[in-house]
Order: sequence, then C-alpha cells, then structure tokens
Amino acid sequence: MKELTHFINGEHVKGTSGRFTEVFNPATGEAIAKVPLATLEELNDAVAKAAEAQIGWAKTNPQRRARVMMKFGALINEHMDELAELVSLEHGKTLPDAKGDVQRGLEFVEVCMGAPAMLKGEFMDNGGPGIDLYSMRQPLGVVAGITPFNFPAMIPLWKMAGALACGNAMILKPSERVPSTALRLAELLIEAGLPAGVLQVVNGDKDVVDGILDHEDIPAVAFVGSTPIAQYIYGRACSNGKRAQCFGGAKNHMIIMPDADIDKAADALVGAGFGAAGERCMAISVAVPVGQKTADALIEKLVPRIEALKVGPYTGGNDVDYGPVITQASKDRINGLIASGVEQGANLVVDGRDFELQGYEDGFFVGPSMFDNVTKDMDIYKEEIFGPVLCQVRTESYDEALDLIMKNDYGNGTSIFTADGDTARDFAHRVNVGMVGINFPIPVPLSYFTFGGWKKSGFGDLNQYGPDAFRFYTKTKTVTARWFSGIKEGGEFNFKAMD
Repeated sequence: MKELTHFINGEHVKGTSGRFTEVFNPATGEAIAKVPLATLEELNDAVAKAAEAQIGWAKTNPQRRARVMMKFGALINEHMDELAELVSLEHGKTLPDAKGDVQRGLEFVEVCMGAPAMLKGEFMDNGGPGIDLYSMRQPLGVVAGITPFNFPAMIPLWKMAGALACGNAMILKPSERVPSTALRLAELLIEAGLPAGVLQVVNGDKDVVDGILDHEDIPAVAFVGSTPIAQYIYGRACSNGKRAQCFGGAKNHMIIMPDADIDKAADALVGAGFGAAGERCMAISVAVPVGQKTADALIEKLVPRIEALKVGPYTGGNDVDYGPVITQASKDRINGLIASGVEQGANLVVDGRDFELQGYEDGFFVGPSMFDNVTKDMDIYKEEIFGPVLCQVRTESYDEALDLIMKNDYGNGTSIFTADGDTARDFAHRVNVGMVGINFPIPVPLSYFTFGGWKKSGFGDLNQYGPDAFRFYTKTKTVTARWFSGIKEGGEFNFKAMD
C-alpha cells in the first residue's frame, strides 16, 4: 500500500506520529494508500516555516506573484489529465466530471493572474490642508484552508490561489480521504516558482483542525464541509480572534412553474440531482413543481431518464453518468435515509438501494432513487442526503413553493424554471438564498463573481473566490500623510527594468 506524505518547505515529508488513515478507491472498496495524521508538533513546525517564508513572499511585487499564478495555470492545463485521474481514483468521479473539478479551480487561478489590479488601494490628495490620504491592502500572514472530499482540486485551488496571490502563506489541510490531488498541486506550485514554505500541505484529523483554530500565528481560516462542522470551526475560530469563512451543507430546491419547458426541466434535474452521485453542495435535491398537472408531467419525464442513468467506475468510459459515493459509511447512511422516507410515507418511484455492479460488488455504489409526495417533516427533506436521491415536493402555487425555500434552514443555491420574466425576477429578488439560477440548474457563479450561501449554508461575512477572496485574505491600512520638507535635489532619468 502506498504511503503518502505531508508537503513541507517544498518537499514531501513522511509523518512522524505513527498514525495513519486509509485512502480508498471507492469504485472497488480497496484501500490504495495510507496518509499520515500530523501531530501538533508537526503542524507548529509547518506554521513556523510558513511564517518565515511569508515575509519574503509578501515583499514580492504583486506582478511577480501573478506571474507565478500564470505559470501555475499553464501547468494545471498541461497536467489536466493526470490531475483528473487523481481526483477520479480517490473520489470516484467520472473523468469528465473530474476534469470539470480541476477546470473550475483553474478558472479562479486565472482570476488571480490579475491580482495587481485587485490589490490596488485608494488615494485622495488634499483631503485636508496639505494632507493626503491613501489606503493599502496587505496580506494577513499565515492563513489556513480546510477543504472537503467532494472537490479534491477545485476547493483547494479556490483557497490557495487567492491566499497566495495576496502575499500570504497557507497551511492547507485537505480531506484525508482525497489527499493526492492537493499534494500534486503543491508540487506544481513549486515548479511554477512559488518559494518553498509558502504553501504547506499538512494532513490530519480533528487534532490538526483544532491546532489550526487555536494557533496564535494563524489569523484566518477558510473551510468548506458540513454545517455542524462549519458552525464549530466558525465559533472556535472567532472566539480565538480569527477571521473565518465557513461554508456548510445545503438543501437546494428547484421550482418548476406550469409554463416551464418540462423536458428541459427534467434534463436539468437529472444532471443537477445525480451528477457526482449527488455529492455536491450545489446539487439540486428537491424538485418543487407548482400544480398537480406540472408534478405529474415532471414525474412522467423524470422516471425514464433516471432509470436510464449509467452508474459505474471512472474507468468505464465517458458514457458513465456517475460513480460511487465516497465511503461505505456514506452508502449505508444514504440507504438508511431512503428507508426512512418509505417508512415516513413518501412514494419511492425509483429505488436504487439494491444496485449492484458486476465485478465491483465491494464498491460504494448507490443506484439513483427518486421520491414523490415528500413533505417537509420527513427526514429525507430535512437532512442533506449527499447522495443520488431526488425528492419531489408538490405545491399548489408559486407563493407556496417560494415559502418552502424561504423557511428551509439552508440557503446555498436554488433555481426556478419558468417562461415568465416577471416570475423569475420576483424570485431572484425575494428568495433568501445566496446563489440563484433562472432556467439554470446549478447556479455556481463564474470565478470573477463570488460564491457563498446564506443561512446555515454559510458563516462569515465574506464569500469565497472573486473579489471577496481578495478582501478576505488582506487587511486594509489607511495612511494620513503631510510633508513639510521641499523637493530633494537630483533626479533619475532612466526607467529601472523589473528583474
């Protein structure tokens, strides 16, 4: 079994704790590697080395830092197939989906190539008699990113690219279930010109997370994961005086109005509900048709599409629709929630619990399932299933459908399918959800906007990527200046070339 490492000071470093956790190929159920769990001493050493390296990196011209991002982006493109295979091997995503994972992270790296423009401050001359005022954005120091299993490339790139472009050093703790992609990205950053020590990849469990949250030399923490852990990290980080952005779970609804194109809505729901085995925080897990006629027509369109989905390993070809879930425990939990839905009275119109794939009987595969007549008191509605399960909640009016979303605890993403502009505009303005799609099922903004949920889907006042990343990873200093001396003698007449 392969033994993975930490990535400290630009080199792979074996763990010293003697504690490991296994990394699985979820398609086969086979343990393929073991990853070390760091001690607090190892974490503290990584932070100390990062703090030392950050001093020089912060002094580096923003344009030079942007050039590292340019080279990094080129290397990601060059190694796209390799990175996608690492994602697929440890997560189980199909290769096209894994490439999308890498691509969406790369897009923010490309935004960070314009970091000099994002880091400009403000200036006002003669704010008072002979007084000038100006502000500057400065890096925080050593920041931390704690990332989840479901996007092994995209979310680490969302965290590290902005932090590094702003002049910080970063301690990255990837999910111990999918560590290899983050380690490979760290290698590519060194190849792109990032000084050793500016990015440290430290593998670990709750002990390392708590060490990060309590470390006095880490002023900011960025996290993506489940809502209970997001709340915990946000609370502990804030109590220690840290800046924190913590993104949690979701229960994303899609309203289907009577005037919607039902075929397009059905296609959108199948892709958004079952892609990546439903293991996306932006997955649509609740279909909300308005009117019984709309609901019946939607079921009629959805069932054959769902039954036709091809489930298999990433090696099964590009026509595989989705792969396994991440662990046996996840599979068992999903099947348990499906059983609870049946027990609580929902109509299970497609049952994927008995799915088996010849030759992959030990894999963590779950067949696609769909419920009709789900009510908001059922566990399958209240909990984030994080699996290939779509629930349909029937409503009689647009206002009832909107109210369902407004009263839900989560507020990550939502969408509406309609042919009426007034309805769409009303929905976009009124709904209390952070990301909204209009005839668009997974409303993930492009990287030069910003990504973030409301309610129990997000904690903190700044979102990830886009302009908010540059706000989160810098602090603003404002200078009030007045000079009493005259012009100095002498001058220079040549431009100094940048090294």
